[in-house]
Amino acid sequence: MMPNKDGVPQSYEIRTFGCQMNVHDSERLAGMLEDAGYVRSDAGADDAADVVVFNTCAVRENADNRLYGTLGHMRPQKDRNPDMQIAVGGCLAQKDRDTIVRKAPWVDVVFGTHNLGSLPTLLERARHNQEAEVEILESLDVFPSTLPAKRDSAYSGWVSVSVGCNNTCTFCIVPSLRGKEKDRRPGEVLNEVQALVSEGVLEVTLLGQNVNAYGVEFGDRYAFGKLLRSCGEIEGLERVRFTSPHPRDFTDDVIEAMAETPNVCPQLHMPLQSGSDRILKAMRRSYRSTRYLDIVRKVREAMPEAAITTDIIVGFPGETEEDFEETLEVVRQARFSSAFTFQYSKREGTPAADLPDQLPKEVVQQRYERLVALQNEISWEENGKLVGREVELLVSEGEGRKNAETQRMSGRARDGRLVHFTPVGAIDREIRPGDLVRTTITKAAPHHLVADTDISGHRRTRAGDHWEEGVKPKTSGVSLGLPSIGAPAPDPQPTQQGCAC
Repeated sequence: MMPNKDGVPQSYEIRTFGCQMNVHDSERLAGMLEDAGYVRSDAGADDAADVVVFNTCAVRENADNRLYGTLGHMRPQKDRNPDMQIAVGGCLAQKDRDTIVRKAPWVDVVFGTHNLGSLPTLLERARHNQEAEVEILESLDVFPSTLPAKRDSAYSGWVSVSVGCNNTCTFCIVPSLRGKEKDRRPGEVLNEVQALVSEGVLEVTLLGQNVNAYGVEFGDRYAFGKLLRSCGEIEGLERVRFTSPHPRDFTDDVIEAMAETPNVCPQLHMPLQSGSDRILKAMRRSYRSTRYLDIVRKVREAMPEAAITTDIIVGFPGETEEDFEETLEVVRQARFSSAFTFQYSKREGTPAADLPDQLPKEVVQQRYERLVALQNEISWEENGKLVGREVELLVSEGEGRKNAETQRMSGRARDGRLVHFTPVGAIDREIRPGDLVRTTITKAAPHHLVADTDISGHRRTRAGDHWEEGVKPKTSGVSLGLPSIGAPAPDPQPTQQGCAC
């Protein structure tokens, strides 16, 4: 890589749109760029970085408008500094391909979901040839986890167990953009988890488009439960989460593994999408509301303290008032601690985009507001049950917009709930993100909890030390190529968070 015009290493910035898998991929892109000699741009720098990478989503509403609007804002910077490079990757790049360069000819590189590892080479090629480089592969080149990663957090890490999806939900474009499910071998996943823990990380979230289908490629339908139990044997790993499971593949052994493995958190995010069996069928969701509620019941029987969250789509084509009322009834019965609610929007290339009876915007909006009001009421009631309870918090960074004026800090309880707390009491020097504190809930709100009382315990951690020092984990790729059946590769030596269905 050539230095910039001032003779210093070129800087980079990655802007991530979309789901946890996009965040995971962006950490890989950062790792590769740093291995190639680039340095991360200072946050808030006045001048744009030498390389700006957009890692895009094609699932969220208005994803394309957001990207092209942002690229439009970048054009004056590009005109002022023609040596600056702009790269676009991710799901929208996989979908739009040459359209991006046609609409925004000042873009230098376009790459897809299957060839993240090509980015440094494509940047060099575009710089040498003085023209845009577009490379979109139709199948996975290398598993993203084979690539080095510069992690965003000193205390929490994403670990992908699979990529792609074998489902055919009519509203979802992910399978066509990320391909069929590819599973990593258990040993490779555990090696990466161990590498993160060796760097001081306390919490790991296992990722998959359909995380509990893990094992389908190597023929073990109980592989995910076994993986959770194996994570429980890793010393120093204090919290394990996963997202997102599909109700169709949810087996009792996973519930047992969650309940019996101490470091697996009592939290479940499981998309419902609709409470109407008729709409679930139209969505090609291979379960019905009774099946969904049965899983919720079993989870609560095994873990009464579990927080259950979900995704719900309002206004799917053909949804009647009766269908919507059935969704509201499932929400009342499930009593989610929170829900991510979405208004249905067309995605070209999905079967649902061509369905008749697309609902008027005003109908969808009205139903959406009713659902949000009901869920807020339930969330407030469920959070209120925690007032007076002592909780352990993993102190987090930047999650409280009013923390500066209230003098509070923020953290996540083991069940994933956000708690704003007052940092007074039994404190061992200064509290840092990555430390663990114990405190008592004093107030509830729909979307958070408050603990305005003395802290009863504070444990300083290596993660907190690293945060204070500005050190973030960097891990090498921990496998060699696509997963296959057989013994896992030897442990490598470690180096220095819904588009879910």
